[in-house]
Amino acid sequence: MGEEELIEPLISCPEATYGEQFHQHLLEQYKLYVESVQQVSDHREKANNYFLTINSSLVALYGVASAVIGNQGLHVVLPIVGCLVCMAWYSLVRAYKDLNTAKFKIIHQLERHLPVALFRSEWQVCDYGVGKKYKPLTHIERIIPVLFALLYVALAAYTIWGPSRISQKT
Repeated sequence: MGEEELIEPLISCPEATYGEQFHQHLLEQYKLYVESVQQVSDHREKANNYFLTINSSLVALYGVASAVIGNQGLHVVLPIVGCLVCMAWYSLVRAYKDLNTAKFKIIHQLERHLPVALFRSEWQVCDYGVGKKYKPLTHIERIIPVLFALLYVALAAYTIWGPSRISQKT
């Protein structure tokens, strides 16, 4: 996972053919592309907040249903819906990870044509995300939907086999 393999030639028009503004335009495109990475990160954060809100609401609704309604069907449906939401959340986290990985590969290649390779150097210092120096955010992000899914499984199990069900049978 060290140095990235070269993708299709990144530079579509060589400097000699492009002209004297090659480096200026390259730098402008680089800036725009780095900005697009930040926009993806912003969207990712908003999506995580959205899914966290949905899951928190579902867990709260389960608690309210337990205290007020006592509806057995709702107690089974809510964890199922929660698990489906967690699957969507987990998939979205992976999609954002894949998109950012692709974007940073391109940034690293663009940096080959710039005086300083800041992002590539940072990634090297971070042991490419596999060492002890740095754990990519995605590794942490993927844990949260899994934990919520486990909570939903526990709630469903409690609903089906919990003490209230046992006392109802006797």
